[in-house]
Amino acid sequence: MNLAKKIIAEELIAFESKFKDSVKSNVPLLDRIMQYIVNRQGKQLRPMFVLISAKLAGNINESTYRAASLVELLHTATLVHDDVVDESYERRGFFSTYALWKTKVSVLVGDYLLAKGLLLSLDGKDYRILHILSEAVKQMSEGELLQIEKARKLNLKEEIYFEIIKNKTASLLASACAAGAWSSCEDENKTEKLRQFGEWVGIAFQIKDDLFDYGDAVIGKPTGNDIKEKKLTLPLIYTLNHVNFSTKREIIYIIKNQNRIREKVKFVIQCVKQAGGIEYGIQKMNEYRDKALKLLHEFPDSEPRKALEELVRYTTDRKH
Repeated sequence: MNLAKKIIAEELIAFESKFKDSVKSNVPLLDRIMQYIVNRQGKQLRPMFVLISAKLAGNINESTYRAASLVELLHTATLVHDDVVDESYERRGFFSTYALWKTKVSVLVGDYLLAKGLLLSLDGKDYRILHILSEAVKQMSEGELLQIEKARKLNLKEEIYFEIIKNKTASLLASACAAGAWSSCEDENKTEKLRQFGEWVGIAFQIKDDLFDYGDAVIGKPTGNDIKEKKLTLPLIYTLNHVNFSTKREIIYIIKNQNRIREKVKFVIQCVKQAGGIEYGIQKMNEYRDKALKLLHEFPDSEPRKALEELVRYTTDRKH
């Protein structure tokens, strides 16, 4: 991500300052929690997509910074709420908000972050950007609920999987690119093109995340975690559709009833590897990566275009 960070180095510093200001409150407990969250922020990929998309479509301005802050506020809110839903005690190698402050505080913190994001956009009169991001929040909720519904029956078709990750994961990255574009040019054509670009990158990103569950790298979550949570990822869906009936029945039984037994989880992972589920996941991930790059190349050659290309390749080549 060297080029990406280089061409928006000053803008990233400005964004970080503005983001810290955007989460301040008059409640000491809330300020302590916000400081804890801010100090443990991830790679800030989504704000980077906002800023570079704005630079590709036009020029970064105050509306762009507000869009980047809104994206990060919404993303952080969903992570806080996700940890409550998943009862997860770890986030990026540290204790989660849920682990330290439990359910009630975590839910309220997530709500606070959502409200701060809404007010930030309304105060700046960024109505179109707010609409773009609100659509993403709606899609994320729909995707999460659809996944919960389908996980109960463990009967997930591939097209349903893609609908889930398009809504649950890709919608926020798509809206980040669209919001960045709109903030700098207010051109519907460019905004839609970059929205679609972000969606395809987001799908590739999620497939890569799913593949980590079957590897041995230290990535901040245990290998086999998705199996333990009964999540049907693309490698597993492919496997269930390509193994014999008895193996399929055994895998489903393990996921439903023995998903906390380490040896059983290892058996499922081994089945996925032997059936070619990993290779298929990589193939589909690369297809979405290439679609995103092809669309990106409809824009004139420039440093921002090269930086976005670098970010796309990072999402599929990353080790964690």
